[in-house]
Amino acid sequence: MAGEWAGEMTRGEPVPFDTSVAHVARVYNYWLGGKDNFAADRAAGDQAIRAFPDIGLSARSNRAFLARAVRFLAGEAGVRQFLDIGTGIPSADNTHEVAQSVAPDSRVVYVDNDPIVLAHARALLASGPEGATGYIDADLRDPRQILDGAGQLLDFGRPVAVMLMAILQHLDDADDPYKIVATLMAAVPPGSYLTISHPASDIDAESMAKMAAALNQTMSEKVTFRDHDAVARFFDRLDLVEPGVVQASKWRPRTEAEAASPAALWAGVARKK
Repeated sequence: MAGEWAGEMTRGEPVPFDTSVAHVARVYNYWLGGKDNFAADRAAGDQAIRAFPDIGLSARSNRAFLARAVRFLAGEAGVRQFLDIGTGIPSADNTHEVAQSVAPDSRVVYVDNDPIVLAHARALLASGPEGATGYIDADLRDPRQILDGAGQLLDFGRPVAVMLMAILQHLDDADDPYKIVATLMAAVPPGSYLTISHPASDIDAESMAKMAAALNQTMSEKVTFRDHDAVARFFDRLDLVEPGVVQASKWRPRTEAEAASPAALWAGVARKK
C-alpha cells in the first residue's frame, strides 16, 4: 500500500528547524500565497519581490509548467514512475496528483531535505489506491543516496521521469551540478525523461541579478541563476521534446494566458535514448 511505502522510505523523525532564518521552501510557499511560512521567510520573500516584482507570477508559472510536463509524461510519453527531487511544501497539482489523474497506477518518489517539507509530505502526499507514493529525506548533492532510497519503490529497469523543478539553482559550480544530473540519468533506462525548470540569469537580467543578491543575503540556501545555454547543457546527450528549452510559460501552454504569464525560468523536457 502507498502508506506502507511512505513509512518505509522516510528515515527518521522531523527535527527542530530555525524559524528565524529564511528557508527556500517556505519563501516559495509565501510567493505562491501559502500559509506555511514565518516572518523571516516573508521578509526574505518581500525583499526578493522588491528586486523582481513578478516573482509571484513566475512561481505560479513554474507550478503550471510542472503540471503540463507531468500530464505529457504520464499521457503521451506513457511514463508511470516519477522521481521528484526538491519537492517543496505541497501545493496544488503535486506530481502524484497530476500523474495519477492521467494514469492511476503511477508511482512517485518525492525527495527533499527540509524538516517542514517532510512533515507536510507525510500528511498530504498520499497516493491513490492504484498507485504509490514515497518520500526520501535526502540532499540532491548525494544522488547515490537518492537512487538507493528510490529503488525501494521505483523499478529502475523501467522508464523513470526525473523531475528537477527550480532546485538546481541551489547547487553552485563547486557542487558540479552537471555531474549530479548525469549520475541520476545514468541510473535510469532508455525511455526515461529529464524535466528541469531553472531560474534564468538572462531573462530580465538586471532584476534577476538583484533578486539573487537579495536571496543570498537573507536565505541559508544560496542561489546561482543560469543562462539559457547553461540550462540547456543539463540535457546534453538527451533528445529534447519540442519546443526544447524555452521560457517556462512557453512550454506547451494550454491557453494564451498561460503563454503570456511572466516566467523568469528556463524549462525543458528530454528523453533518454
